[in-house]
Amino acid sequence: MTVLIHPRDSNFVVDFHRGLRDVLLPKLLAQEIKSMSDLLEFRLLKFIVAIAEAANFTRASERLFLAQPTLSQQVIALEEGIGVQIFVRRREGVTLTPAGQMLYAYALEALELRDEVVSAARAMDRGEIPVLRVGLSSFINPDSVQSLRQAYSRLFPDSPIQMAGGHPVQLLHRMEEKSLDAAILPLPVTGADWVVSHVASVPLVVCMRADDSLASSREVQPSELAGRLKVFRDPETHPAAHHRLMEMLLEIGIRPEASCLAATPADIQMMVQSRCGLALIDERTALPSDLTSRPIAGAPWTADTAFVHHVSASHIALSILLRHLPKAKRIARKMPPRQHPLKPIQLELMA
Repeated sequence: MTVLIHPRDSNFVVDFHRGLRDVLLPKLLAQEIKSMSDLLEFRLLKFIVAIAEAANFTRASERLFLAQPTLSQQVIALEEGIGVQIFVRRREGVTLTPAGQMLYAYALEALELRDEVVSAARAMDRGEIPVLRVGLSSFINPDSVQSLRQAYSRLFPDSPIQMAGGHPVQLLHRMEEKSLDAAILPLPVTGADWVVSHVASVPLVVCMRADDSLASSREVQPSELAGRLKVFRDPETHPAAHHRLMEMLLEIGIRPEASCLAATPADIQMMVQSRCGLALIDERTALPSDLTSRPIAGAPWTADTAFVHHVSASHIALSILLRHLPKAKRIARKMPPRQHPLKPIQLELMA
């Protein structure tokens, strides 16, 4: 049975692109795509797009400045070569088969990437790649910065990159003003004006003094944090993150007292060292010898980081760089059995 979905349905194309990139290609179609790679030349991808969008071979041939019989013959040869029927031909027009829908989505993305790469290569050849200006929140792990720099230098050798620090509210504002091209930020980042690419997930743990009584245990029970979890990042620097953190703590029965507000990770460590209270930090945070950390029992939360830019950002390197940034991988840790039922939650912030 043929599924009729119009190729101009933008929601279908966006969702299908995601599924194609993240699930179908790597898992289900690796062998098929490998065998098709020599056959699916860019010109044939253009044929698929033109026919799918025109829903008619004649109109597509006019768009391509190609004789209609020649276009039909080349598409038939392609279908026979890869062993896949791409189009259903009817008197009233042409529709995509389910396999054709997949190839149409692939063609759109491949042609878009080709155009981006060619434009970037020409700009690089002319020495016209501008400085990439990236904002950095102090509450991100240095590994994310290193991964970004490595990816950028590999893709755009000898092209400069400029870093600027700040808290998330400041950095988002600077991207809106176009004084920054992008930023590496702790999540969540809310609003429809942002392109957000999740790049890192690290377990969230409790930071305490090494001589704290809780340090003798492998993990901290939620009840043991009552009245002691007092050191937090200043809510004004990332309101969405603070609000979500408060919600999640309440969900496991912790009523935090945010009496000590920090502007930087160093402030958090200083306050914990000074016995102001406990704090939540990224598990990979380097700590001095008088501090240590422990996971919260039954709360496998993560501190998540993203590469973010405004939807109107115009730097020529951004779209290519996004495709090559490392995908977020959660650092695995054996979690103990839960003592009571909890709704699975992932924390998208750094405290």
